[in-house]
Amino acid sequence: MMRSSVTTSRTRQRHGGAHRGWARAAMALPMAALLLSGCGTSAKNDTFDLSAASVPAARQSSARGRQLLIPPPSALKALDSDHVLVRLSDSEIQYLGKSQWSDNLPLMVQSKLVQAFEDTGKLGGVGIPGQGLAIDYQLLTDIRSFEVDTQGGNRAVIEISAKLLNDRNGTIVRQQVFSATMPARGGDNAAFVAALDQAFGTVTTQIVNWTLKVL
Repeated sequence: MMRSSVTTSRTRQRHGGAHRGWARAAMALPMAALLLSGCGTSAKNDTFDLSAASVPAARQSSARGRQLLIPPPSALKALDSDHVLVRLSDSEIQYLGKSQWSDNLPLMVQSKLVQAFEDTGKLGGVGIPGQGLAIDYQLLTDIRSFEVDTQGGNRAVIEISAKLLNDRNGTIVRQQVFSATMPARGGDNAAFVAALDQAFGTVTTQIVNWTLKVL
């Protein structure tokens, strides 16, 4: 009888251990699913890029021998990311779901500005820090707005301030704020980003023409 009792007790221990193991596994499953879901979210996002503005050829520019450095634009934390910003009110912002930029926004703006200046062929050189330019001027920019504004209709709103710094003496030669708005032709992510892209093209053209005129 004692042997039978011991056997029964051991059997219960095994069954109890197995039950507790299954219980722990069952509790872990939702967390594992959540982590997998979180890791896979970014892969399901639509990724968008900005176009490089094609700036119309200007008249002969005196800047042909000048070298221009374009550092990364400054921006508030809400804009210094790969998220597409949506403004719901003056004090409330969110990010566009299931979408992302192909890089952090300031780096994208920097890259497209460099490309736009290069394509004009009106400068002796243009580049970013670390490329060994014999710098004459720096174009310092700050992204103030780069968003889809839903107040009173969906529209892209972009505002970038620019300062032209003489690198030889450290003085600001000129500064100006450039802005553009563009209505979104649709209510989906692609329409919102297309409006942002068009507005950015307008602002880029303004900045390039202004800079070449000042130089």
